[in-house]
Amino acid sequence: MSEYQTSRVWAMRACFTLLAFAILLVNLLPLKTLPNAWAMPDLLLGFACAWSVRKPSYVPILLLAVLLLLSDLLLQRPPGLWAVLVLLCCENLKHRAQSLKSANFAIEWTTVATLTLGAMLAYRLTLAILLIEQPSLGLHLIETIMTIICYPIVVFTTHAIMRVQKSAPSDLDRSGRRI
Repeated sequence: MSEYQTSRVWAMRACFTLLAFAILLVNLLPLKTLPNAWAMPDLLLGFACAWSVRKPSYVPILLLAVLLLLSDLLLQRPPGLWAVLVLLCCENLKHRAQSLKSANFAIEWTTVATLTLGAMLAYRLTLAILLIEQPSLGLHLIETIMTIICYPIVVFTTHAIMRVQKSAPSDLDRSGRRI
């Protein structure tokens, strides 16, 4: 049974990595040549948060750090800044996963929305302090709001299609402790 759980964890980590690569590929594809009037949601942030709440063992900090740093580099953001902020959000959610397990979805959604908004504000504040050119506030707010609005769709996809569900109170890890 333990070998099955270990192989499942590694398979789901590989699944998350492929999902992150697919999200990055869609973000990098030149589907339109004209600038958008609105911004797409940050799906990588949404999936990282959803998986951190449901199965923290599927998204270890090192895997998230590498994928988020890669996304910073490929999407031409200041390297490491957004990655660190998203890592802080995900680690916060991992520490709250036990209490969010028994909470309803509205509380989880509010928690993720608060962390997402806080990360966006910290990102913009850090860029302003360092005098780095920023994207327009309107587009950044639209991206953040779209990420928050799309979170239920991300959770539905995570739960129904990818079968990443909140652990039951009876689930145990390898050392016999509750997950």
